[in-house]
Amino acid sequence: MNKPKILFLVEGAKTDVRLMQKLLSVYGFDQKYEIISYNTNIYTLYNEMFRDNDPADLDLLQVLKEHEKDPRKKPLFDQSYSDILLIFDLDPQDPLFTSDKIQRMTEYFVESSDMGKLYLNYPMVEAFYHMHDIPDAHFNKYFATQEELSNGTYKQRVNQENRNRNYTKFAVTKEECNAVIQQNIEKARWLCNVPDGIPDEISILSAELRYWEQQMISVLCTCVFYIPEYDPKLII
Repeated sequence: MNKPKILFLVEGAKTDVRLMQKLLSVYGFDQKYEIISYNTNIYTLYNEMFRDNDPADLDLLQVLKEHEKDPRKKPLFDQSYSDILLIFDLDPQDPLFTSDKIQRMTEYFVESSDMGKLYLNYPMVEAFYHMHDIPDAHFNKYFATQEELSNGTYKQRVNQENRNRNYTKFAVTKEECNAVIQQNIEKARWLCNVPDGIPDEISILSAELRYWEQQMISVLCTCVFYIPEYDPKLII
């Protein structure tokens, strides 16, 4: 009997893919999976599924297949998946961003084995690497401003403030990945004012949007939450 396969739909073709490959390798992920790049941001997906439609009437995989420009990848969307994980950046500086859009998507994509589960990175996937050390005692204080997001300088800042100034050398062991994941969980709890567990994406988004009203976003990588949600023993 074939093992069920998981689909990881990521936003970009480089950093996003490499991060998921790193995590799945470090944790010895033995379940079959596909990592596919959507190659544009989440607000394009909103336009394709939500703007003029009830998303419940659409098949996400077929929407993705229609969007895919590479004919060699199209058959991947005809396969059967036990779970679908959508990993995107908040990108609040994007002209298409509105809080209503992202709230609607976060409230819809809540179950990986059904419609899919959305993990948003704040402000983007580079949040995983935004640490001076592992762990980083100041991580809860890291925010990205509207100005640096609009000017496109946030990634440069992460490159400068990353412990190794080289993503390939950052968090290369399971112990270091554990520490990064745990610190992001603790920051999510701090943002949502909850004592334990992993806050749900809707609560995290609500907290982040309150900061965006002040023209800032609290740096947080939530795509790593999939690892302990898949198996809590992995980060012990």
